[in-house]
Amino acid sequence: MLGGSVCSSAVEVDLVKTQRAPIAVLAAAVVSVGFGLAPGLAASTPPGADPGVGNVAQGVQTDRAYNASFASNHVTNVFVTGQQVSCYRPEVPVPFNNGPNDGYTGELPCPGANTGEDTGAAGPYATQVGSRSPYPASTPMLVTDHSESDIRVDPLNPKHMIGSSKWFVGAEGYNHLVGFYESWDGGQTWPVMGHVPGYEGFTDNTDPVGAFDAYGNYYQATLPYQFYYDKSGFKKYEEGNEPNTTIPNEAVSVAVRRHGAISVTDWITTHNGHPDYVFTTDAGLGQEPDKEWIAIDRNRTLPDGRPNPNFDRVYMMYVNFNGSGSKPYVQTAIAHADGTHTDWTPPVLLPTQTSTSNNNTYLFPHIDPAGVVYTSIINYVTAQGGCCVDVLMDYSTDGGASWIGPSLVASNVHVPPLTGAGYSNTSFEDGIEETFAVGNHLSSQGHYPLYLAFETKSTGFGNILLTASYDQGKSWSFPIQVNDNSSSSVDEFQPNLAVAANGTVSVDFYDRRLACPAAGSADATAAGLGLDRQSPTYSGTLPPYVAANYCVNSSVQFYSAGLVPIGHNIRLTQHNWDPQLNAPDRSCPCNQADTFLGDYFGNDFAGTLDYATFVSTYDDGTNPQHYQQQVVASVQIP
Repeated sequence: MLGGSVCSSAVEVDLVKTQRAPIAVLAAAVVSVGFGLAPGLAASTPPGADPGVGNVAQGVQTDRAYNASFASNHVTNVFVTGQQVSCYRPEVPVPFNNGPNDGYTGELPCPGANTGEDTGAAGPYATQVGSRSPYPASTPMLVTDHSESDIRVDPLNPKHMIGSSKWFVGAEGYNHLVGFYESWDGGQTWPVMGHVPGYEGFTDNTDPVGAFDAYGNYYQATLPYQFYYDKSGFKKYEEGNEPNTTIPNEAVSVAVRRHGAISVTDWITTHNGHPDYVFTTDAGLGQEPDKEWIAIDRNRTLPDGRPNPNFDRVYMMYVNFNGSGSKPYVQTAIAHADGTHTDWTPPVLLPTQTSTSNNNTYLFPHIDPAGVVYTSIINYVTAQGGCCVDVLMDYSTDGGASWIGPSLVASNVHVPPLTGAGYSNTSFEDGIEETFAVGNHLSSQGHYPLYLAFETKSTGFGNILLTASYDQGKSWSFPIQVNDNSSSSVDEFQPNLAVAANGTVSVDFYDRRLACPAAGSADATAAGLGLDRQSPTYSGTLPPYVAANYCVNSSVQFYSAGLVPIGHNIRLTQHNWDPQLNAPDRSCPCNQADTFLGDYFGNDFAGTLDYATFVSTYDDGTNPQHYQQQVVASVQIP
């Protein structure tokens, strides 16, 4: 049992088949897979911390060394979404402005888009026909902020990639569609960007995540839903009183960008003559899907040469809230070369723990070369939003028709709260706590490696832990700490895993080890710190010049397939930035103690080049208003 944690009760973390095993036994188990052993496994865990905290296999590094790692590793940064002017006509106007503090501007009229997208200036979109008065908005509005990040590399062309994020016209009202940005030259330029069409009739489109099929068609998963604002700015989800009663209250859906598409508007958003809904509901608040994720099996053949019966099967996973918790589901379809697909199968319920609460979320489907599909699951031990979670894993060997699990990866992990300020000093809340990936080289035990990283706040500050299974989830290695900051009083959060073709593992995450820039410096001006003058969560002096554990960077750590670290954490951001500026207000414009950066990071490989996409409010010359913009970083495996 562990004591002295941030929870009121003592907790214990269990590793399947390795609970309380001596470190030497755990080390021997890792060596046996033939991938090598990460050094440093004998490091002790601080009292009250979740197992693995303080177990930094590569050792800690100084802030000076970390700061220099951007240049020494030849990291590149491209500020993408500030390069063009994007607009669309929102379904529901956002009549709120929290400025001038933190740079807020409120909703702004479109000054003239240059993206080529349909802005809705000629009239409402097709999906807005039937909206009740006073909806939709009367004119197009300017897209200002871009939070929540995803990036995918085309399997047919490593120079071609598509990123996606939330596309805000009203940060104060949390009002956005899903947008995308596209490159054909390895991320040097991003000439095509705009909102993903087809679902403009919903108030919000959220949870952007994508996947390429084997033909080079790109599937954009999205979660469109309806609400309107009351006079105070609170969102209202009322069945029968939605802004647009001709479409569902909420849906899980896809849009497909065909291989070779050039125009910003070239998307397939219908299936059999109707919007491409995977799942819909009209049940209202407390009865809705959330946190969808997509993966596609691109293995034409199995390792033994047989045809893969699930080649180009599209897996769409989501959880559905039913008023007494949330349950995880999967639906599938088969992708076709022309960008169309078969009908979606009926929902299949994934196995979860029966001895704990019915609060399951955060699914991350991944497929190994043998066509086995896996997903991680977070189970809240108490009510959703409580302090502790169990980290689980399920898998299917028959294309998602039936499932095996759950495998318990770790239990009673301390996580930040889901609502309100998740970290010291600032007001943004926590995102998704875990990330999952599957390796592509067999272990000596005859299975492909499974990697799972998760966040723990058991010390009062966020740390990233990483574990692996080489026997299909029967056992998991003792966790190692990914972040190697020398101070234990800073937050590291929102990990995202990727695995390169050569088996190298990367873990990206947000990082607050470096203090904010000093007053009078060029970096402080470009970071917009002078705009940050009022805060409901910070007790220090504002603006936050040289504030500790406040400004944000992004980082990556590389590992071999056996989780032997390759060097130290590498800084992915050339300049740290202020997360308070223009931060979307999750619950209400009246509550600026509950803002958001997004739930996750983007991370993918093109050969040995790792691409990451994340948020920054820094002004590189294209962002004078200090909106949340998407930055794409690239770095070679050291």
